[in-house]
Amino acid sequence: MEQAVKPAEVTSGPPTGFFSPTAKRRWRNFKANRRGYWSFWIFLVIFFLSLFAELIANDKPILASYKGELLVPVMVDYPEEKFGGFLARTDYRDPFIRDEIEANGWMLWPPFRYSYRTANSYIPTSAPTAPFWTMSKEERCSAYPNGVDDPDCIIGNMNWLGTDDQARDVMARMIYGFRISVLFGLALTALSALIGVSMGAVQGYFGGWTDLLLQRVLEIWSSMPVLYILLIIAAILPPGFWILLGIMLLFSWVAFVGVVRAEFLRARNFEYVNAARALGVGNATIIFRHLLPNAMVATLTFLPFILSGSITTLTSLDFLGFGLPPGSASLGELIAQGKRNLQAPWLGLTAFFTISIMLSLLIFIGEATRDAFDPRKTFQ
Repeated sequence: MEQAVKPAEVTSGPPTGFFSPTAKRRWRNFKANRRGYWSFWIFLVIFFLSLFAELIANDKPILASYKGELLVPVMVDYPEEKFGGFLARTDYRDPFIRDEIEANGWMLWPPFRYSYRTANSYIPTSAPTAPFWTMSKEERCSAYPNGVDDPDCIIGNMNWLGTDDQARDVMARMIYGFRISVLFGLALTALSALIGVSMGAVQGYFGGWTDLLLQRVLEIWSSMPVLYILLIIAAILPPGFWILLGIMLLFSWVAFVGVVRAEFLRARNFEYVNAARALGVGNATIIFRHLLPNAMVATLTFLPFILSGSITTLTSLDFLGFGLPPGSASLGELIAQGKRNLQAPWLGLTAFFTISIMLSLLIFIGEATRDAFDPRKTFQ
């Protein structure tokens, strides 16, 4: 009697999970570059913490309790009359306000009790002042009314990296300056990629006279003296984050066009593209659904380097005095202060190490991303 033969078990099938096998291989290649992989996580953690800079360095308490009422000074500007004063905004570092609140409640302060624009009124020497750990306790508390016994002479009121020439805390300005530099670079990179990729896609897909005319426009635009034009426009318009972003966006998108255009010129006559045209698929669908994902591989490997270049440009403009408004937390302005105050090396060294570490992490991430999207490694 013949025995029934069971059907063979299916050992292969479509990929399961959210990520495709190609994406998983790219992630493994990214992790294989240990320097870039750990740089990615270190940069991500530092940037995430900087997003909450107000909870790390601020001249306002995070939380406060006053006469049974829970207050959030870090988010709400309470008038001073609420605590027995008469000013429109409360200075929580004022001894009168501090004693009043602590007599009727409590305050929870950030680790560093300075914002990027807060001046320390109790510096032991003339500004710029050296980091507190370079002095004895008697020296760093000498400006307080009661010396070492003063209740304000505590670790939270110390200047860990010293003060600048306006008695502002360097640590707070470094934290806020790092955040605004990265946010500016991310915004500029994203908008530049949006414009540059769109321009390159149109040129590469349609070709012919469209590509010829746009290429001539691009050559004329990229031949302009970018730095001089940026300095002239920045000197005419009022300084501001969005104005500076718009000025730099005028020229930063050009870097993406050539890469995307080359990818579209290579892929626009592939068989699957011709088949899509034969089926009546619209040009927009072919560009954004079929060609763009493949063209973005080269663009993604380019992004970390564009981001580091955007941060460097912002730092340079701030150093020259054509960047963010005066008083803003800026790494470039900190470098300029270091140049003006050579007797205070902590200013220049703080800015130098912050920028060096930030750009090094981005370059290492870019190298790992390039390895991840390398077709010789992805399709092995």
